[in-house]
Amino acid sequence: MGPIIDRYLVLRARQGDSEAFCRIYEKYRDSLLVSAIALSNDVNIAEDSVQDTFVYFAEHLDGFSLTGTLKGYLATCVANRVRYHIRSKRRQFSGLEKADGIESNLCDPSEGIILNEQLKTLTLALTKLPAEQREIIVLHTQGEMRFRAIAKSLNVSLNTVKSRYRYGIGKLRALLKSEVKK
Repeated sequence: MGPIIDRYLVLRARQGDSEAFCRIYEKYRDSLLVSAIALSNDVNIAEDSVQDTFVYFAEHLDGFSLTGTLKGYLATCVANRVRYHIRSKRRQFSGLEKADGIESNLCDPSEGIILNEQLKTLTLALTKLPAEQREIIVLHTQGEMRFRAIAKSLNVSLNTVKSRYRYGIGKLRALLKSEVKK
């Protein structure tokens, strides 16, 4: 039912319904921000990338045609914006201490602390992967994109996407396993 609702919200937003656009933003903002942080390891780049994506989306709604999932489309846009910001600012990955600003809707503060630590551990492990592997893992897990859609958006073969994902997951497991042993 999600894709049908997304199509309806896009149609309403295209017709000028700002409430529909706000619903799209609220629905995907947090997961896109997590993806952008995982790709860039920089909260500033992540926030800029998500903001740029929604501004671009709003400005181009008239000609927009949803062919896949809205979440996948937005995740691809965010990944492209992250790459752009990293290239244009020529930054090295800054420390994870900036990732503390992510808000959580959890009721129990101890759950938030545990999840924040897990997010830091996962984000640190992701930064140790090659960028190509990291991007595919984030687009597949956070963006919920299928490998075929990732291959098309990155203009690489399906087998390349699958192998980068497999090697990346293997490296991620090894990195996280070594972190747990500490």
